[in-house]
Amino acid sequence: MKHYAGLDVSVKETCVCIVDGTGTVCREIKVPSHPQDLLRILQDPTWRLERIGLEAGPLSQWLFEGLADAGLPVVCIETRHTKAFLKAQLNKTDRNDARGIAQMMRVHLYRPVHVKTLASQKRRALLTARKLLQDKAIAIENDIRGLLRNFGLKVGIIGAVKFQDRIRELIADRPDLAEIIEPLLAARRALREHFVALHQKLLAVVRNDGVCRRLMTVPGVGPVVALAFVATLDSPARFRTSKAVGPALGLTPVQHQRAKVTGSDGSRSAAMPCCEPCWSKPLNRCSCA
Repeated sequence: MKHYAGLDVSVKETCVCIVDGTGTVCREIKVPSHPQDLLRILQDPTWRLERIGLEAGPLSQWLFEGLADAGLPVVCIETRHTKAFLKAQLNKTDRNDARGIAQMMRVHLYRPVHVKTLASQKRRALLTARKLLQDKAIAIENDIRGLLRNFGLKVGIIGAVKFQDRIRELIADRPDLAEIIEPLLAARRALREHFVALHQKLLAVVRNDGVCRRLMTVPGVGPVVALAFVATLDSPARFRTSKAVGPALGLTPVQHQRAKVTGSDGSRSAAMPCCEPCWSKPLNRCSCA
């Protein structure tokens, strides 16, 4: 008989539920959220696992890779679809959620999602860390501007390179204020140095990637945008057509947005009802939604 498993993952523990082809619960257990601990349960020769359901989440990529490398038929399922299915249960617990995911695997009522490769995950981590350092450095610069403005010291328009010299010029005759600002300048300088190091690493990755270099031939596309686009798409073969890329990135075609569908003669489409006064406004902007 075939078996199906559902995993409800939390930070510390994962609730595992295994059901057979008739929906009968065969085993329920909680194990630490680690691939090796899960393998000890799921690789038991007693179970002939057909599918293993794993809800998408912060640990899903790591657990999915560990189970898939071991040859298990693991499937990462979409979160919102899973939430709608599990909402029908009376009591929401980790145990019941694992049961629900196992039943979803049994009746084939799930929506799989793409799990990115390890290379794409590392690239996304590089982009996120670089952006984080940049945002923190800019936040410190803005805070310094705000602190000095209270004393009538205006920094003005200045670039990142000459920012520190400009601040020290303003507080040169105020030693008490310099004792407060200098630690902020040191923190900002350290953030900028680490940001430059990560940016150089990003440029090295783009330089060795032919797809990124090809994307940079498009006007307005730089190394950061090119690497972010490649890391987001990961595997282009997972899209049937190029038209499926836009919706996957959250882009909705204009002709399908509310109150913006018109015919060739400018008339309002019956599929998008709207009040008549709004359609008399410029650009068909509806204010009654």
